[in-house]
Amino acid sequence: MGKESIKFTIRQDGTVEEEVIGVQGDTCQGLTKDLEAKLGDLQMRVYKSEYYKQKDVTLQQNKNQTNG
Repeated sequence: MGKESIKFTIRQDGTVEEEVIGVQGDTCQGLTKDLEAKLGDLQMRVYKSEYYKQKDVTLQQNKNQTNG
């Protein structure tokens, strides 16, 4: 994926909207947890399609393993 970033939009009524960009899976919640706690009460959370995508996982077979 592209560059990871967090975009903040501060509305005229003082509410703050954050958007995590370039992150898949639930990693976004770990990135924003402390920020959200400092900003105040969370009114709503909307998950983008990237939240539901699996993280890239590479499995490697142990080459020293013998069959038998």
